[in-house]
Amino acid sequence: MTFTKTTEQSSKYEHLETMSVEELLSNINQEDKTVPLAVEKALPQIETLVTEIVAKMKLGGRLFYIGAGTSGRIGILDASECPPTFGVPFDLVIGIIAGGDTAIRKAVENAEDNATQAWIDLKAFDINKNDIVVGIAASGTTPYVIGGLQACNENNITTGSISCNVGSPLSQTAKFPVEVIVGPEFITGSSRMKAGTAQKMVLNMISTTTMIQLGKVKGNKMVDMQLSNSKLVDRGVKMIMGEIPVSYEQAADLLKKHGSVRKAVDNFTAQ
Repeated sequence: MTFTKTTEQSSKYEHLETMSVEELLSNINQEDKTVPLAVEKALPQIETLVTEIVAKMKLGGRLFYIGAGTSGRIGILDASECPPTFGVPFDLVIGIIAGGDTAIRKAVENAEDNATQAWIDLKAFDINKNDIVVGIAASGTTPYVIGGLQACNENNITTGSISCNVGSPLSQTAKFPVEVIVGPEFITGSSRMKAGTAQKMVLNMISTTTMIQLGKVKGNKMVDMQLSNSKLVDRGVKMIMGEIPVSYEQAADLLKKHGSVRKAVDNFTAQ
């Protein structure tokens, strides 16, 4: 397979500094419109990866994301949103970034070039054969991510990947690769733009589809969401009212008593 590093090819836009604010925004928007179409082309690969993730998690496995820089941060973002949205344990979907938590806010020099550190980071979580690790790297060349997947492969741990270049070393390493080919960035090589958007879209699809398959959604409602603020409590109360014939006050009492929309509805219908 030929490796084509399209994300770092020269942008078709030149002399950006001469453009007006309107022109800059319009051109960025035009480029962003191409991202969903690139994701659509990768749907068969995404489906294969999600099917494997669901199978592993039904065996009690966990989902790990590993990445560096923007890719690592996006993985952490998706992982951190799963507990409040779907009511799952905080250690079911885990995001790991090269350089550790410090790198979430500030770049850690040379962290992404360490090809052995990802496996060390994964072992800190007692990773096992029921788990699955998805490496995220726009270029598909990040040593931290590739090295982590190579070690997983050697230890019979299932691997997937998300990248934005064709035939990258990362794709060749992962057992279940996903390639979203977004093409050159508006600012040449700035993969926080279209590539970052594509990665976020794919991760949204992966985690949401997986959680639905695991029964964490009823109808189209987040019935297991964490009730961490008044807005979500109000939303939960209204969800209960939509499922069973009770007033707002009765629904609020049920939610307070049972602690979740699902439990409140299930206990009411069981009476």
